[in-house]
Amino acid sequence: MRRRTLLTTIGVTAVAAGAPARASATGGGPAPATERTPVVQAATPASQTDSARDSAPVDSPADPPARNDPYDRPVAELLAKMTDDEKLGQLQQFAWAGATGPGGTQTREAEEAARAGLLGSVLNIHGAKESNALQRIAVEESRLGIPLIFGLDIIHGFWTTFPIPLAQAASFDPAVSELDASVSAAEARSNGVHWTFAPMMDVTSEPRWGRIAESGGEDPYLNAVLAAAKVRGYQGGDLKAKDRIAACAKHYVAYGGAEGGRDYNTVDVSEARLRNHYLPPFKVAVDAQVATVMASFNTISGVPAHGNAHTLTRILKQDWGFDGFVVSDWTGVQELIPHGFAADGEDAARLALGAGVDMEMVSTHVADHGRKLLREGRIDAARLDDAVTRVLRVKFRLGLFDEPYVPEKAEITGPTEQARSAARTAAARSMVLLRNEGGALPLAKSVRSVAVVGPFADSDDLQGTWAGPGAEKFRSVTVLDAVRAALPDTEVTHALGIDAAGQDTGTLPDAVAAARAADVTVVVVGESPAISGEANSRSDIGLPGRQDELIEAVAATGKPYVVVLVNGRPLALGDWADRAPAVLEAWHPGMEAGNAIADVLFGDVDPGGRLPASFPRTVGQLPVNYNHERTGRPYDPAVPDQRYVSRYLDVPDGPRYPFGHGLSYTTCTLTEPSLSRNTIAAASLREGDTVEVAVTVRNTGERDGDEVVQLYLHDPVASIVQPVRRLRGFRRVSLTAGESTTVRFSLGAEDFGFWTNDPDGRFVVEEGTVDIFVGTSSTATAKDTLTIT
Repeated sequence: MRRRTLLTTIGVTAVAAGAPARASATGGGPAPATERTPVVQAATPASQTDSARDSAPVDSPADPPARNDPYDRPVAELLAKMTDDEKLGQLQQFAWAGATGPGGTQTREAEEAARAGLLGSVLNIHGAKESNALQRIAVEESRLGIPLIFGLDIIHGFWTTFPIPLAQAASFDPAVSELDASVSAAEARSNGVHWTFAPMMDVTSEPRWGRIAESGGEDPYLNAVLAAAKVRGYQGGDLKAKDRIAACAKHYVAYGGAEGGRDYNTVDVSEARLRNHYLPPFKVAVDAQVATVMASFNTISGVPAHGNAHTLTRILKQDWGFDGFVVSDWTGVQELIPHGFAADGEDAARLALGAGVDMEMVSTHVADHGRKLLREGRIDAARLDDAVTRVLRVKFRLGLFDEPYVPEKAEITGPTEQARSAARTAAARSMVLLRNEGGALPLAKSVRSVAVVGPFADSDDLQGTWAGPGAEKFRSVTVLDAVRAALPDTEVTHALGIDAAGQDTGTLPDAVAAARAADVTVVVVGESPAISGEANSRSDIGLPGRQDELIEAVAATGKPYVVVLVNGRPLALGDWADRAPAVLEAWHPGMEAGNAIADVLFGDVDPGGRLPASFPRTVGQLPVNYNHERTGRPYDPAVPDQRYVSRYLDVPDGPRYPFGHGLSYTTCTLTEPSLSRNTIAAASLREGDTVEVAVTVRNTGERDGDEVVQLYLHDPVASIVQPVRRLRGFRRVSLTAGESTTVRFSLGAEDFGFWTNDPDGRFVVEEGTVDIFVGTSSTATAKDTLTIT
C-alpha cells in the first residue's frame, strides 16, 4: 500500500520517537533489563523563533518545568541574596589538573574564585582530602557559602576500568553499562567527585572518528537503551546517596555526524534526521532524569551547538521539559569565535547564554562580560536567573548544601575484588566472535603448547581511551599472563613479532619460530589506546603499519592459530580475515583485559557479543551503516551484471561484518516472528495500543551459550524516505544446551512513526504496511507484516 497520506499526526501530544520498545522473555530467560512506558512529548509553538545567529532567545528564559520541585523555594531564597557577580560565578567552571583540552589548568584561579564566591564548579579534581580542602574554601570562606560541584570524565571506570563504551554496546546487555556506572559512581563519590561527563550517546557511522570508542555505535535505539542504563547506574534513585553521582548526556547534538570522521568537524543535517537519528538517545536520557547535558563541539547545519537555541532551548528545555543544566564542552563558548559565529568574547557570551548554555567550562566569557551585557540589555536578567537556578537545583539534588564534604576515612582507594570481577565479566560479555571456521575456538585446555604473539600479547595498556585515574595506577592484565594462569601445566611461549605502530618487524622471525614450535598460536593485534578516542581520527582504519604481515607470516607456518583484535573502533581488516580460522573482537577490554580474553578463548565464557557498528571492507566504503536510507537505484546482489545502481566497482557490496553480527560456541535457531495482530489502526497506536511480536529461540548445540534476538522494522513506502531497516528491539538470552525460550517485543507508535522536517517538531504515524524482521543480525530474513489502517 502506498503511504502518502499523513493519517495520524502527533503534534501537541506526540509520542517520543526513540523510546526503547519493551522486550520480555518466557520459558527460562531472565527478566527484561529495560522496560519503558512511552512518554508524551509536546511540540514547540510555531511562533517560536529559529536558531539563526542573531535570533537566539536572549530576551527570555526557557519555560520553567511544569512540575513543582522540592528545591524551588530554597533555590529562590538563595538567588534573591546573590549579586550579579555571584550569579555569573555560578555559571563558571574551572579546570583543576590533568588538562583535557587546549589551555592548561586553572588551579590558582579556582581557589581565588571559590573564596570570592565567584565559581560554580571545578573539573578534574578528585581525592577526598584534596576536594574537601577546595570545598572548604567555597563553603567556609565565601559570603554565601555555596558549595562547588566537582566534575570528572568517568567514561568507563574510575579506579576499576571496564571495557570501553563501544565494547559495552557490543554486549547488547544494558545491565553491563548499568553495572559499570554504578561501580564507577561509588568509587568516584567517595573521592569527592559529584558529577561525571558521561554517558556519551553520539550516534555515529564513522569509525574514522576516534570518539566512536566512547559511543554506542551506529544505531539510535541501541544508544538510547544504553544511555538510560548508564544514567540509572550513575544516578540511582537519589543523587544524595553516598554511592551516586550526577550524569551528563553528551554531546548534544549530532557530534557523531562529523564530516569525514574528523573530530570537531562540521555536521550538516536535516531536521528529520536530527530528530529521528541523533536526538532519540538524548530524549531517553532526559526521560531517565539525567541531571545535566553537555553541548557538542560541532556546528549543526551552520549553527554551532553552543549557540544553537533550536536544540538547546526549543527542543531540550521547552519541548522536553529538561530542568537540569547545560554545560559547555571544554572552551566550547570560546570556540564560537573561530567558528565564525561570534565576533569576540562578549558576543560569544551573549550568544551561548542566550541559546541555552548554563555553565561555561574553562573559557570565561560569560563571567568576564556578563555584567556589561546585563547593563546594556544584551542578555536578560531572567535568563541569567534561569541558568543559575538550574545549577543550584542540581547542587541541592546532590545534597551538597547539607553535606558538602566527603568522609575521608571512607574513601575508596582502589578496585575491590568484587569490582574487578564485575569488570572481567563485563569485558568477556562484550567480546564478539567474528569468525570461527571448523570450531577453531574455544581452545582446548589440554593443549600442550601455546604461542602468544603480537604487539599486544604482553601489553598492560589495554584499558582504552578515557580510562580514568585508575588506568595509570592499576594496569591491565596482559593476555600472556592470563593464558599462563589459565594453563598452568602448558608450555606458553611469547614473541613480539612487530611493534604496536606496525613499523619494527625485527622480532618477526621470533614470532614465526614460536608459532612453528607451538600446537596453536594466539595472535594479538590491533590499535593502541593512544590512537583511539578524542582527537584521534584516522584516515586509514586498517591494522596499523605492517601488523597484517605478522598474521600472514603465522598463517604461512601451516600451524593452527587464532586472531584476537584489541581496538577502539571498527577496523577495515585485510584479506587475512577471510582465511583466519578464528577472529575474536575483544575491543579495549579494560583492567581485566587478559583474563576476560582468556575466559573466552578457552570456553569458560561463551562469546555472546554482537557488533554495534558495521566493519567495512575498506575505508572507501564509509559510511557503510546498516540503517542507511533507500536509494532510487539500489544494488541487488541477486541480479547479475548490474551497472547503473548504487555500488562500488572494486569491492563487494556491504560491510565485511554487518551491524548485529556475532557468533557463538553453540548454535541457535529462531522461529518465524508471530504478531499478536496483523492489522492495527493508527488512531489506536496513538492512544497507546501496541502490537506484540513473539519469536521462539532454541539452543540446538551441545554447549550452553548466548543469543541476541534482534527486531528490525522496514517501512516500504513513506512520505519521507525511511532507512532500509531500523532496530526497534533486542534481547540477549542465555540458554543451556537444548533449552528454548520465547522472546516477546511490544511495539507502539514510537516504533512505527517518525519525525518530519517541520522545524516545530511533527511526529507522524502513516497508514500502510510495515515489515517486521526478527533474527540474529541486521541481515535477518524471517519476517511478518503489519498493516496500519
